[in-house]
Amino acid sequence: MGRTIALVVCLALAFLIGWAQERTPTPLLVDAPATEFSAARAMADVEVIAKAPHPIGSPANAAVRDHLVARMTALGLSPQIQRAQVLRQEDGWIAGGAVENVIGVLPGTDRAAPALAIMAHYDSVPGSPGAADDAAGTAAALEIARAIKAKGQPARDVILLITDGEESGLLGAQAFFDQHPLADRVGFLLNMEARGNGGRAQMFQTGADNAGAIELFRNSAVSPVASSLTVFLYEHMPNDTDFSVPKARGIAGLNYAFIGSQFDYHAPTSTPANLEKGSLQHLGAQVLAAADAAAFAAALPAKGPNLVYANTVGGHILAYPPAAGWIVVAVAALLLTLAMLRARRAGALAFAEVLKGAGAALFALTFAAAVFRLARFASGAQFGFLEQHKLLAQAGRWETALALLGVGALMLAAAALGRGRTRLACAALALLVGAACSAFGRFDVIGLTLGALAALLAVLSFGRPARLPGAWAGVLATGLLVAVALQYAAPATAFLVGWPLTLAALAAALTTLAARRSLPVLVALTAAGVLGVSWLLAFGHGVYQGLDQPEVLGVIVWLCALVLWPLAQPAEDQKGARMSAMALVLLGVVAVGVVRLDPPWTARHPQATHVAYYLDREQGRALRFSDTPALPAWTRRVLGADGGAVERVKLPGLRRSEVWAARAAPVAIPPGGVEFTRQPDGGHRLHIAAPGARTVMLRLDTKAKLEKAALNGHPIKPPVGGAARIMWEAPAEGLILTFHAPSPGAIEIGYATVIDQWPADAKPLPARPADLMASGTSGATIVGGARKFTW
Repeated sequence: MGRTIALVVCLALAFLIGWAQERTPTPLLVDAPATEFSAARAMADVEVIAKAPHPIGSPANAAVRDHLVARMTALGLSPQIQRAQVLRQEDGWIAGGAVENVIGVLPGTDRAAPALAIMAHYDSVPGSPGAADDAAGTAAALEIARAIKAKGQPARDVILLITDGEESGLLGAQAFFDQHPLADRVGFLLNMEARGNGGRAQMFQTGADNAGAIELFRNSAVSPVASSLTVFLYEHMPNDTDFSVPKARGIAGLNYAFIGSQFDYHAPTSTPANLEKGSLQHLGAQVLAAADAAAFAAALPAKGPNLVYANTVGGHILAYPPAAGWIVVAVAALLLTLAMLRARRAGALAFAEVLKGAGAALFALTFAAAVFRLARFASGAQFGFLEQHKLLAQAGRWETALALLGVGALMLAAAALGRGRTRLACAALALLVGAACSAFGRFDVIGLTLGALAALLAVLSFGRPARLPGAWAGVLATGLLVAVALQYAAPATAFLVGWPLTLAALAAALTTLAARRSLPVLVALTAAGVLGVSWLLAFGHGVYQGLDQPEVLGVIVWLCALVLWPLAQPAEDQKGARMSAMALVLLGVVAVGVVRLDPPWTARHPQATHVAYYLDREQGRALRFSDTPALPAWTRRVLGADGGAVERVKLPGLRRSEVWAARAAPVAIPPGGVEFTRQPDGGHRLHIAAPGARTVMLRLDTKAKLEKAALNGHPIKPPVGGAARIMWEAPAEGLILTFHAPSPGAIEIGYATVIDQWPADAKPLPARPADLMASGTSGATIVGGARKFTW
């Protein structure tokens, strides 16, 4: 009973500490000291910048640009507007357009020294005011420049770089570092971003050879959130921010963002009123601390081999060279060996029980992962950006459900091992969970594999009861093996296993693998559990926020087992442990049921809707269409307002997948069109004229070999595989593709031009209910079509 009480206390304290460490700081008011960052002062700019959606090329974005020029002028930064055309190309994808970056300089005492750049972007996506992404970063940059100036003249120039067109493919950053003379002077860069409207700011990415940058960060930041794990994961994800552009050029720096309240990411609800002021405070204070350290230093941080680093306790960052991770592994191995030798001498350790403990730990991992995956399917939310909104609208309930399932899975594994005689029941349950993952419309190989592995581990591990010392040793042995593997293959991530493993191994050595039973032993085990679990919960919360893949949280359950096992495993004669574990799992199932069945849509978290007018220039047809996956009654009614039947169709130029659409009343088609001509030099010219449009999109398919291809005068690589998706923003001259072809051939195109207004001669859109919101290009007129040209 004592261990059960200790486990409850341990979990309660760990979750309380985990909750507390995710809280944002109190925002400072406008009367805060001049050298400090004040969220209240920055909010004055957020209110102006995020007054309305302001995508690149829109009149609203021009108004924001003018505000930034005025603010930089007032700060004495002598602002300039960099107007440029720029193009970025990756395999099968090309983005380009006209950008207007706003750049100011706070002069330093040494104008020849490498400069510090503070970067954010001021454009938003269509349909979102972008209070967080990235009005918060832009406003923070202005406030940081003001605070630095209040402190005195820095040692080097501080460049305020507020880019345009980030949301359209990092266009502003590309234009600056390709074309602006100040780009060559940047020696260190701080970037600010957001992927939600709240949460603590994380430093989640660095430039290459980050030793000096990390030393500057850890020595200056107050209450920081950062780890080399996030850098490693971000480098392997298909995500980019403006920071990607200078990083590719070898410029050192730090990249910051907050990612809480993700329902508001790229949504109409990303308003100044919904922005968490503590998140703005934390972001600004973190970047100001690093900016102060770099701006006033005699020299910028020197490059050196990348470091392994992460938060420990009390806002401290521990950092060391990757090779030092072997010391952590060696210490953990020595402590575990010492614990096992002491337990062996006490007659409390058997090798067979160690193997069972290892199997039970892996059962906890695979079973928890299978349960999490089943919960995701059972939640009723499909997979995708807008589909996930159902979960993001009730993020607290969903995370609570996952927490209950995770704790229940861990306790079930520990109870099954300690009590024994449950191998068939646990195996059957694991198989049922794995198979149930395929009950939601598709055969799920991953879920079935996880369930089958968990079932096999149950059969191998849960026969005769295992004593606690051997079981815990086996659990720790799995951690040691994984720590060695990570230290060898991905040392930047090894700390995630190495640190809690070392803590658990220390507790094991001090308590003879929990063979000793006394109050001090119980207190030591509880303290280790609280420290280890509360630290791990921060990473679990990060995985929950950053990835819509809850099965990955099975790793966090397994890591928690390293420090929780001596409290979680019951004695052989202890009754009720398995029932308690199943009760927690059932509570989690009930919570998932609430997530599935209780609609989360409110005025604060409205359901996304989209209705736009599509005019097919080539076929002379008009459609009302929606590109949201769900079709609320309001959307269906509006789509059919002109009497057309709602059905799934493909619209050339928009996307390859089908959208919901219905025939609409014909309206006047805006001027413009497509022209394909042969040039005097023997080349070909495709021109999509789109006066009044903000964006031109083009899908191109060809089997012909194209040479000397250019887009609006910018050379491009021939489309890989003959297909390319092209998007051009702020198209004053439209989109012009020129190329040569050495032999006869053909190209097929689908194009679409976006005009940010509803047709004047169409029936107006009715008001949406409070629990619905417009998404993306809702309310726009899109003119497009499909053509084929031969030569």
